[in-house]
Amino acid sequence: MAGAIASRMSFSSLKRKQPKTFTVRIVTMDAEMEFNCEMKWKGKDLFDLVCRTLGLRETWFFGLQYTIKDTVAWLKMDKKVLDHDVSKEEPVTFHFLAKFYPENAEEELVQEVTQHLFFLQVKKQILDEKIYCPPEASVLLASYAVQAKVLWLAQQVLLPTEHTQPVINLYQMTPEMWEERITAWYAEHRGRARDEAEMEYLKIAQDLEMYGVNYFAIRNKKGTELLLGVDALGLHIYDPENRLTPKISFPWNEIRNISYSDKEFTIKPLDKKIDVFKFNSSKLRVNKLILQLCIGNHDLFMRRRKADSLEVQQMKAQAREEKARKQMERQRLAREKQMREEAERTRDELERRLLQMKEEATMANEALMRSEETADLLAEKAQITEEEAKLLAQKAAEAEQEMQRIKATAIRTEEEKRLMEQKVLEAEVLALKMAEESERRAKEADQLKQDLQEAREAERRAKQKLLEIATKPTYPPMNPIPAPLPPDIPNFDLIGDSLSFDFKDTDMKRLSMEIEKEKVEYMEKSKHLQEQLNELKTEIEALKLKERETALDILHNENSDRGGTSSKHNTIKKLTLQSAKSRVAFFEEL
Repeated sequence: MAGAIASRMSFSSLKRKQPKTFTVRIVTMDAEMEFNCEMKWKGKDLFDLVCRTLGLRETWFFGLQYTIKDTVAWLKMDKKVLDHDVSKEEPVTFHFLAKFYPENAEEELVQEVTQHLFFLQVKKQILDEKIYCPPEASVLLASYAVQAKVLWLAQQVLLPTEHTQPVINLYQMTPEMWEERITAWYAEHRGRARDEAEMEYLKIAQDLEMYGVNYFAIRNKKGTELLLGVDALGLHIYDPENRLTPKISFPWNEIRNISYSDKEFTIKPLDKKIDVFKFNSSKLRVNKLILQLCIGNHDLFMRRRKADSLEVQQMKAQAREEKARKQMERQRLAREKQMREEAERTRDELERRLLQMKEEATMANEALMRSEETADLLAEKAQITEEEAKLLAQKAAEAEQEMQRIKATAIRTEEEKRLMEQKVLEAEVLALKMAEESERRAKEADQLKQDLQEAREAERRAKQKLLEIATKPTYPPMNPIPAPLPPDIPNFDLIGDSLSFDFKDTDMKRLSMEIEKEKVEYMEKSKHLQEQLNELKTEIEALKLKERETALDILHNENSDRGGTSSKHNTIKKLTLQSAKSRVAFFEEL
């Protein structure tokens, strides 16, 4: 009895120890995952689980996003998941997205998975027209998107196509014409690895005016409707009709404190002599989001300007090693590809030579047969000619005998004598003709004998040629001696399917020098790239339909005419040339 009670108590205790869970669905840019979470989990517990699953270490750029009544919100790390204003219907859905953007993608994005997630998110924003991209840049970005994802062009959405398809419909160009231009650009950087193409995409996209900017509708003290832009560089104030070029900007290093009370937001400049400036948003929930973005972007802004933490240093060192390993692997693959192509070329050449030799053998055979037939015909003709010559000679002899007989015969009458003289004359003429014909036939017989001799010589040569072709080896021995590798390339030992290699200090120094060289080459390519963009813009400008231009197209063209879109950073820098005090006053007077 006591044993049964103890058993039931133990079972009940075990049942109580099992925590209650709920299901969460996480949607990334290219996958969906589901997790069972404990009821007591906080946002950080779920966020860390997702990052571990993705193998992501650069966690500071990302967050878990959800929507409250058409307003975007982010999961707080120190708050229980179910305490957020989210749907309690399972699975509870969150979107794993980049919350903060880097100033310089190439320098800040270390892991390949981080880079890939940013690439997918930025590409989607451009295709959905959440980031304005001029047509010529769209073509270039599309060519890198093709490189990053190996598919046929027809299978991909490469240009902004939302709603009225502005980029495509803005020009009198067919989809085939756009595809032709994308293909031409793709050919220029064909052969790049996926991660390289994605980074090139981000390096171009990060200089677009709307890249990484979160826009919020606000009002200043005068009640003027404005847009607040929050990004990695600072706070920017926009005209609601122009999201490309801010009217004024405040970089993060000029801001001391940010706070809000109800719908009113307060910004305190670093310079205490400058008055604070305030603005109002439409909802309290929006102010919470603005504050989160401001704090996160400010922290990252200050962090970039300090020495890297030990964790980041380790990540960068690992990334350099991984890049070196991949570069060595690409070099090995390139060598193997080159050797394979050379072997294929050798095989094709041997097949071509074999085919040529077969054709030569066939032609020699045919020539031999023709020579044999010609020799037989010439021999037969020579025999006939020789017999004709003998016959003519015999007739000439008979004519000569007849002439002698006629001369010896006594002719008594003059008429008979005249007739005899005439016959003699005719006999002499006939004898002369017969002699000439006999001589001609004899010469022809000699010539035929000479032709027969030449035909037999040609037959002999043809047989010799055929014998040479028949005895020649079909393929040369295929024992190529591998070319020695340059002394500065690490050795690779292939054992089955495995690959072993050693990193040496000299290798790393060499690779560092190569990377520096690549940076210099990139600067030169950037100049060439800008020239190509201008050429493309000039080329398609004649096909533009002005009546289909959007408001952003017009603003972008005006900025280009003023030279204001040469660099996003330069634009922000120009706006901060005035003192912070004058900028605050300008904001208040808008």
